[in-house]
Amino acid sequence: MQNRRSALKNIAQAATLLVASKANAQTTTTPIKMLVGVPAGGSTDTIARAMAAEMGRILNRTIVVENKPGAGGNIAADAVAKAVPDGNTLLLSFTSHAVNATLYPSLPFDPVKDFTPLSLVATAPSMLVAHPSFPAKDVRELIAIAKAQPGKLNFAVGSIGSSLHMAGDAFKMRAGLFIVNIPYRGTAPALADVMAGQVQLMFAPMVGAQVQVRAGKLRALGVTSAKRLPAMPDVPAIAEVLPGFESSAWFGLFGPARMSSELTRRLNDAARQAIASPEVRKRLEGEGLQMAGNSPEEFGAFVQSEIKRWGEVVKYSGAKPE
Repeated sequence: MQNRRSALKNIAQAATLLVASKANAQTTTTPIKMLVGVPAGGSTDTIARAMAAEMGRILNRTIVVENKPGAGGNIAADAVAKAVPDGNTLLLSFTSHAVNATLYPSLPFDPVKDFTPLSLVATAPSMLVAHPSFPAKDVRELIAIAKAQPGKLNFAVGSIGSSLHMAGDAFKMRAGLFIVNIPYRGTAPALADVMAGQVQLMFAPMVGAQVQVRAGKLRALGVTSAKRLPAMPDVPAIAEVLPGFESSAWFGLFGPARMSSELTRRLNDAARQAIASPEVRKRLEGEGLQMAGNSPEEFGAFVQSEIKRWGEVVKYSGAKPE
């Protein structure tokens, strides 16, 4: 009887080891999916592809970028929130992850509890621009004009709930201005109408705006970074007029909730190595991005602070999802 029990115990242990071995083999050979809540092209997709290539090299794994656009990134986020926390499904998300917590009346996931924060990847300040014929030469003059003519000026907004939209509303809230938002289906048509003089003002991405400012097709009034940027030292930071003002898009890497601490650290290490690599830095800094990289705990605290921060702006603006 004793021998039979020992044999059955050995069989059970062998079966457990076999299942664990198969699961581990599947985990290490299955490609990792990095979901992105926007179509191919643009900064978020560029970051994801650069990170996927370098992290894949570091981890000796294949990482495939999968675009799941829609609902301001919520479709991709929901898929990751419901994924198995084995490290095979990741999310490269952006500022809307925090904005959507207030912008949408209900979400199928909790933007904090349903995710494991891995690392902040990069940030991107924007630029307040105007048509060259606009009478204000700087932010101080713009504020004076807007206060003298409430409701007469317009902001072009490429996407409701985007970081650029929130930058504009944060600016209005901080300065106490009434400037009307004109929504567009994308940043490109919004910027085109500002250059054509159809709309006076816009918070625009740095890379695209720099080119048009240097070509004389736009006037730069200020940048949203806390201080002036080395790339355009003659353009003041808005904070020089509105102390404490700062608004940057951000991009970060998440996994599903309940990932093990060991797996979380391994992915964080790979992400930070990728962020620090010359290849990724060269590619992303060329997009006007400022590289970041931090611990899971720091990134988690950052996300929670961003949810609170942008929640106040969303409530002030009364914005509704498209």
